[in-house]
Amino acid sequence: MLYKGSCHCGKVAFEIKGEIGGSVRCNCSICSRKGALLWAVPHQKLNLVAWGDDLGRYTFGRGAIAHRFCRTCGIHPFAEDVSQGSERSAYININCLDDVDLTTIEVFAFDGRSA
Repeated sequence: MLYKGSCHCGKVAFEIKGEIGGSVRCNCSICSRKGALLWAVPHQKLNLVAWGDDLGRYTFGRGAIAHRFCRTCGIHPFAEDVSQGSERSAYININCLDDVDLTTIEVFAFDGRSA
C-alpha cells in the first residue's frame, strides 16, 4: 500500500510503500517528548516529495539516528539511520500519515532509554 504523509504545514512531505504491521513507542528522551509512534521500514521505500531547506536534522547520544523535523512547524515526521549501508532503515512517525486509523495499529513498547 502507498501511504502519504507530511509535517503539519506540508513543507516536508513523503510517500512510503509497505504494510503497517505495528508501531513502536520508544521511551528514549526525544521520542517520549515528541509522542512518536514509529514504523520501521527499509530506507529505500521512503520517497521525499517536498523538503527543500525545511528539513532539519537532530542527532544526540551515539548519533546513530537522524531525527528529522520541519524547520517551519516543528513536526517530526520521520527519523533515519545515519549509516549508508543496504540495511539502512527509516522510522516513520505514523501520526504524520494521512488516512490511517491509529486505533487499528498495534503498539509495541521499546526501551530506548536503556539502549
